Amino acid sequence: MVKGKVWKYGDDVNTDVIFPGKYTYTVTDPAEIASHALEDLDPDFAANVKPGDVVVVGRNFGCGSSREQAAFCLKYAGVGAVVAESFARIFYRNAINAGLPMVVSKDAPDALVTGDPVDIDFTAGELRAADGKVFTFPPLPPEVMAIVEAGGLVEYVKRRLNR
Repeated sequence: MVKGKVWKYGDDVNTDVIFPGKYTYTVTDPAEIASHALEDLDPDFAANVKPGDVVVVGRNFGCGSSREQAAFCLKYAGVGAVVAESFARIFYRNAINAGLPMVVSKDAPDALVTGDPVDIDFTAGELRAADGKVFTFPPLPPEVMAIVEAGGLVEYVKRRLNR
């Protein structure tokens, strides 16, 4: 379950906008990575995002290069989930590896606006808006939820190996 406010953006938000390429090989500290999240799209985002907030976007979120820092910067910034009409496949997988839930919804992105409070129940497949609207999506599979709950793929594998 995630509760937070919406940060809304448009279609085709690419990985270079999510995490600028100029930092790819020079920034490695998680806090510093987080400080550059979406800086070329929304300079106020990194300084003002709160834990659990939700990025809501249109189509093809995460297109562009396969840099994994694009997913991790959102995770490190405290983003609780990304809701989109569609995702670029490599970004989607990188986000799951980071432990950042991805929600595919055709209707929610058009209905929500920046600042709206939302609750997302990944197991039930429901996004609830403050106005009472409920948007359904395919619940995240148990295997994906296990990775998210572990904090990402690396932690998930460590836990499984240490049983």
